[in-house]
Amino acid sequence: MDIAPDAGPRQRQRHPPASVSTQETQQNDRPKLSSRRSSNHPGGKVKHGAFMQFLRMCAFAAYFNGSIIGIFVTQAIGAPLYLYSKDIFYAWMAMTKQHFGVVVTTMTYWWAPVKMRISGDASVRGQLRKTADGRIETDFPERLVLISNHQIYTDWIYLWWIAYTSSMHGHLYIILKESIKYIPILGTGMMFYGFIFLSRKWATDKQRFQYRLKKLSTSSPDAMTPDNPRGLNPMWLLIFPEGTNLSDNGRNASGKWAAKNNIPDLKHALLPRSTGLSYCLQELRDSVDYMYDCTLAYEGVPAGQYGQDLFSLRGSYFQGRPPKSVNMHWRRFATKDIPLGDEKVFGDWLLERWREKDELLQYYLDHGRFPADEGVGADAKGEQVKGAGWIETEVRPRFWWEFATVFVPLAAVLLLLRVLAQLRARFG
Repeated sequence: MDIAPDAGPRQRQRHPPASVSTQETQQNDRPKLSSRRSSNHPGGKVKHGAFMQFLRMCAFAAYFNGSIIGIFVTQAIGAPLYLYSKDIFYAWMAMTKQHFGVVVTTMTYWWAPVKMRISGDASVRGQLRKTADGRIETDFPERLVLISNHQIYTDWIYLWWIAYTSSMHGHLYIILKESIKYIPILGTGMMFYGFIFLSRKWATDKQRFQYRLKKLSTSSPDAMTPDNPRGLNPMWLLIFPEGTNLSDNGRNASGKWAAKNNIPDLKHALLPRSTGLSYCLQELRDSVDYMYDCTLAYEGVPAGQYGQDLFSLRGSYFQGRPPKSVNMHWRRFATKDIPLGDEKVFGDWLLERWREKDELLQYYLDHGRFPADEGVGADAKGEQVKGAGWIETEVRPRFWWEFATVFVPLAAVLLLLRVLAQLRARFG
């Protein structure tokens, strides 16, 4: 089944399919680990010596850890609001989530600057634009389900930045492994954010999905506007249907799944699992009109190799060799057109979308960029708009001083406490 987006016919790429028949073929074509660690690194040579790496690491740790502690304290200050007004409490936590979006944007801009090359098909026509100062602005809806292939651990950073470009970085909800919530401070902060932690046992995970999705679909009188008569709060729900990032372990698991189900494996992505996504879409279909799909590719990763082996945290942020570019291709699907209710039918539909994604990744390897919509057509408001083509920009904040906003609530509270202490000392 081929579902066409509302905004226009979906572009198709005419090139050989990227799927392969056996896991053995992929393993034979894949370079050995020793070649992955050769000097021909796609990020170039190491730009900083050991001493400079140490200084960069210290500066990064000071900024990141200081920001995380500041955000966590701000969350703790706002926690009692839950007893007074849940709406105010959630608004406070959304503010702290915005702060984290600013942190990941600025830390990438300062320590691991990277070109972002972004395109889409006709379904997102009119929703991608480049500003006069070179930034990208995305005009995506306030409520959507966001899916993506999972290349490396830092994929979520670039997707959170996309939320930032749409002023939605305070309303992103991510589905994560349960073990992450036990990380001190960081894990607790994510629990305040309302992230969904999965144990990978469906009996347990279904209850967690049900609880969180019910909250995300609850109306709020304060959110009611002419454009939002139901009073639904903004929400971007991020899901990686592959369940894990592309790696040897993930590749082997995907191959076993393909063999078990007697289907061809993919070459550049992992086979998606449909259960969690299907449940989310069924629970949200009355309050979410679109599912947005991002295909991610990192420049310089040869076919058969893995970005996680090439672009580590140390290499990207401390050695000075992040990816030369991170590439995104966007498309969207109307939830009303997605076949929900029958797990087999939905699973086949999702698999077909992932085979298209695999073809997009092959197209990227063949051409050095994803295809792009440059056509002209009507947007949702009936106005004539032109496709954005290829947009090249970078991960950076709107204002140089924006990093300081993370500490404003904490500074305000400390100032208030100081004033109260002085008043108490004076009037005893």
